[in-house]
Amino acid sequence: MRILVVNVNTTQSITDSIGQQAVGAASPGTEIVPLTPSFGAESVEGNYESYLAAIAVMETVRAYPEPFEAVIQAGYGEHGREGLQELLDVPVVDITEAAASTAQFLGRSYSVVTSLDRTVPLIEDRLHTAGLSARCASVRASGLAVLDLEQDAKAAVEAIAEQAALAVEEDRAEVICLGCGGMSGLTERVAERTGVPVVDGVTAAVKTAEALVGLGLSTSKVRTYARPRPKRFHNWPPTTG
Repeated sequence: MRILVVNVNTTQSITDSIGQQAVGAASPGTEIVPLTPSFGAESVEGNYESYLAAIAVMETVRAYPEPFEAVIQAGYGEHGREGLQELLDVPVVDITEAAASTAQFLGRSYSVVTSLDRTVPLIEDRLHTAGLSARCASVRASGLAVLDLEQDAKAAVEAIAEQAALAVEEDRAEVICLGCGGMSGLTERVAERTGVPVVDGVTAAVKTAEALVGLGLSTSKVRTYARPRPKRFHNWPPTTG
């Protein structure tokens, strides 16, 4: 099967990192295709950037020329999954929901450790919308911007591990979710620090997508995610020049 893994920002190195994590999680016979949107922000850390990313991700997927069996939206707490589900007849998996769903198989409560504090409300809202907030002990910020994760890996691991440990000790979390696509690859180091299971959203999303495809299941088209009705769109896509 072929799975598209779409980064929500335009930083190619983050796409590469996400792609490597996805490939490492994929089963034999699964082809991972990492994609970077052609427009949008270099990192997504607020509502404006997130809504723009939603459009960019949808247009990137619509433009992909080859057949595919599933799509992963690789942004934590971002908008747009619902639009993709309307557009596509294949499973769409968001890494936020994949991580939280997986965590609930592993413990009574889970916490998310993310980047900046301003992203915390977006993640809380996404978990609430998805019906996954009841067992969320906390969403904690590491204080690192998304691009900081690449620039100082040692400091990033320490900041994330510190907040994860506090989530276990103070918030009584039994599982930790890494709340940023750029945190892929940090699970072992955070698990060593905390002593609890650590879920990476990209890995969880790949396994979830493979399972849905293997079961022959996809999004219901009866009501909420029915395909968009045919209609005229004014000046869309926008023209330049």
